[in-house]
Amino acid sequence: QVQLVESGGGPVQAGGSLRLSCAASGRTFSSYTVAWFRQAPGKAREFVAAVSGSGRATNYAGSVNGRFTISRDNAKNTVYLQMNSLKPEDTAVYYCAAAIKWYSPRDDMDYWGKGTLVTRSS
Repeated sequence: QVQLVESGGGPVQAGGSLRLSCAASGRTFSSYTVAWFRQAPGKAREFVAAVSGSGRATNYAGSVNGRFTISRDNAKNTVYLQMNSLKPEDTAVYYCAAAIKWYSPRDDMDYWGKGTLVTRSS
C-alpha cells in the first residue's frame, strides 16, 4: 500500500515557477514509478511527467517538455515537479500517482493522491 500526498500548489503569475512535492508512505517507494497528472476545469485528466523508481528514466508530455522537470529523492520518499515558465494553460489540479510498472497511457496507475491546485494569479 502506498499513500501519496501532494503539496506546493498555489497562485502563480505567468512566466513564474513553482515546485510541487509528492510525499509517499511505504517502505518500497523506490520500486514504484511515480507520475504527475493534471486536470483543468472542464477538461479530461492528462499526463504530465513520469519518473522511474531509480530516477534514471523520465518521460514528459510534449506540452511541458523543456519547462517542467520531474525528480525524486527516495531517501525522503518524495517526488518533485519543478515547473518553470508557467503558462495560463498550466492552471489545473495536479495529482501524483504511483504504479509498480513503468508508465503507459494504456494502464491505470495503482495509487493516487488527492491533488494540489495550481492557479493563475492576477
